[in-house]
Amino acid sequence: MRNHPIAIEIARGPMLAIGLMSGTSHDGVSAAVVEIDEGTRPPARAVAFRTFRYPPAFRTRLMEASSARAVGADVISSLHFELGMRLGRAAAAIAKVARVPLARIAFIGSHGHTFFHLPPRRARPGQTPSTLQLGESAVIAAITGRPVVADFRPMDMAMGGEAAPLAPLAHLWLFAHPRLGRVIQNIGGIANATYVPAGARLGTSDLIAFDTGPGVMLIDAIARRESRGRLTYDREGRLAARGVVNEAMLAALMRHPYFRRRPPKSTGREEFGDAFLDEVFRIARRLGVKGADLMATVTALTARSIADACRRFIIPRGRVDQLIATGGGARNPTLMKMLAAELPDLEVARADSIGVDGDSLEAVAFAILGYRMLRGRQGNIPSVTGARAPAILGKLTLPPRPVT
Repeated sequence: MRNHPIAIEIARGPMLAIGLMSGTSHDGVSAAVVEIDEGTRPPARAVAFRTFRYPPAFRTRLMEASSARAVGADVISSLHFELGMRLGRAAAAIAKVARVPLARIAFIGSHGHTFFHLPPRRARPGQTPSTLQLGESAVIAAITGRPVVADFRPMDMAMGGEAAPLAPLAHLWLFAHPRLGRVIQNIGGIANATYVPAGARLGTSDLIAFDTGPGVMLIDAIARRESRGRLTYDREGRLAARGVVNEAMLAALMRHPYFRRRPPKSTGREEFGDAFLDEVFRIARRLGVKGADLMATVTALTARSIADACRRFIIPRGRVDQLIATGGGARNPTLMKMLAAELPDLEVARADSIGVDGDSLEAVAFAILGYRMLRGRQGNIPSVTGARAPAILGKLTLPPRPVT
């Protein structure tokens, strides 16, 4: 597609941007100062990265609102602006960590927080497909004094796409290899895979990406419930390592229809949130699975659903040499061992083993998408999302005044 003129000038050559992300784990704002230079390889790298944790009370409010079937407009509006404040403060804080004045930041790319996501394939008759990200960009711009590109998903959905996943364009920038076929497997609250064939470039027809199912969302929820709130996640997979996988329970959980649905597809708490968690506990009670065995089984569900997606939808498309794991789940040794056992013919590794900071990847991705929006370039990949055509993603908010 042709570049589209945008009403803001950004310098050619190296620049600094900030990427912001709040994920389905609801743990905090991931923020990165990103150096972007299309003349280098890779063309983007994190200069500084940090996750700024939400206070427990705010995290609880956000999770309760996200899982509630009916939430008042006042609650949504307040969360929208409060998240904007937290995103803006995180941007200012990460600039200080990097020792970079905000005036040197060309722009901020903010994904915000996905509050609701109903893609076309999941909409029932009479429902309008829609997606809603919270985190008011005007508040971010007012706090930082920098231009903000936000709200990346709606245009892809307006073009008939799933509006997810959006990170694959960044995966192409950062992981394309001339000889190796790679699956980039992010394991956040929801897990998503991107297939980057050997020698891939934008427009490569075999490049696909989709959500594989739950990542650490259920693992975290089990940890909270089994510890009665003392734990928020299974640190280093220690609880799962002490247990034994119940194969009957795992087989029952793998019968969820999402795992068989063909891409393009995306999912979230609407399918794997509280209602599915209740089903997990119903099956566990029926089969007498509890404690460490329950944690091991739910961890195995993440590993098997990822491997099953790879075998069903990716390997038939072309050669796969490596599965590169990113996100919080990549720091869970028990999960990584299970994943390697499920895919014995592939090299399963963490992103940092090939020189990419996997923890900062999603924040970096939204800096890249903001950059492409300001350059008037496509941000979606139709073969990934199912959109009718390439589209520029994001909405630009200009600051009230420059930072001095």
